[in-house]
Amino acid sequence: MPHSPASKALSHIRVIDLTRVRSGPTAVRQLADWGADVIKVEAPESVEADGALGASRHTSDFQNLHRNKRSITLNLKKPEAIEILMKLVETSDVMVENFRPDVKDRLGLDYETLKKRNSKIILASISGFGQDGPYAKRPGFDQIAQGMGGLMSITGAPGEGPMRVGIPVADLTAGLFCAMGIQTALIEREKSGLGQWVNTSLLQAQIFMLDFQAARWLSEKNVAGQAGNNHPTSVPTGVFKTTDGSINLAVAGETIWKRFVEAIDKKEWLDKDEFKGAKERLENRDYLNDLIEEVTVQKSSNEWVEKLEKVGVPCGPINSIDKVFDDPQVKHLGIAQSIETIPFGKTELVGQPFNLSRSPSSLKQRPPEKGEHNKEVLSDLGFTDNELNDFQSKNII
Repeated sequence: MPHSPASKALSHIRVIDLTRVRSGPTAVRQLADWGADVIKVEAPESVEADGALGASRHTSDFQNLHRNKRSITLNLKKPEAIEILMKLVETSDVMVENFRPDVKDRLGLDYETLKKRNSKIILASISGFGQDGPYAKRPGFDQIAQGMGGLMSITGAPGEGPMRVGIPVADLTAGLFCAMGIQTALIEREKSGLGQWVNTSLLQAQIFMLDFQAARWLSEKNVAGQAGNNHPTSVPTGVFKTTDGSINLAVAGETIWKRFVEAIDKKEWLDKDEFKGAKERLENRDYLNDLIEEVTVQKSSNEWVEKLEKVGVPCGPINSIDKVFDDPQVKHLGIAQSIETIPFGKTELVGQPFNLSRSPSSLKQRPPEKGEHNKEVLSDLGFTDNELNDFQSKNII
């Protein structure tokens, strides 16, 4: 099948996808979903079996990560395959990879080499710890970055030891920052006419995501600890039991505090010295939380959400994942989108979380089978059927 753009936004951009596992595919998915012609380059099955790195092809994870792409196979251990790839570089705008930093140099796919074939090419690289430095050659994994980047030290209940976050947040954010870097480089290229090298790492992404917790250390030398479900500085913000489960409350600032105590019929708390300001509420957080929960356990989650929302107190239910997608607002937003796939038939995958009014994104093409577009893509580069058969016989494709 020829390229069928998922959006008009990036339909003029061609991307070579050398990525694997999660961080790199996350970056490329952003480009593919907005219309880029993404050509996924994979090792032939005889060189690397399905699922050798990352999820197997016919799983929900792979299908969600690799929609809106075409696939070719190249055995990059063969110089002939590298030359085929270089011909593709000549016609492309972006190459994305997340090998260990030394691998692209060994393959001759570093930026200095690529730009000799195409001065406009943008090389985007994701690594575990950076392209150079003492840890550069270490393999990078999400949970390792969560630990080294400080996240696990501030996640979980106090005294219960470090806790990972329930999603691969370092992988995902590194991928998103990489995509942002690519788009920034594409915009800059409109002025300079030149490509450049974009690179990020799981460790950088994770540290950036510490946000105000990092700033508390850098500016105030305040080392954050675990606070469980409590917000580190805003009180009362956390999880409170109800008759049928729990809800989240986010009572930030004096105005909302006043609304909240009036809504739960506890106006006398406004006069208590322990709660008279944000500083005092933080110092007496456990005491205040216990008092609040004595009230919240008297009604259901839905009753509290309805009551508090009416007076402008931020709150919400705590949904299991199935209930997330049953939520009327989630259905209205349309983030679960239909697509026809090989392993699941007609199913739904997670769509893009932002909208463009004139050039929306869509799930246009199912994830490809390995090498599905060898003939289509390589013929466009000028290779004949006889050459393709020869490449096949020599295990080049």
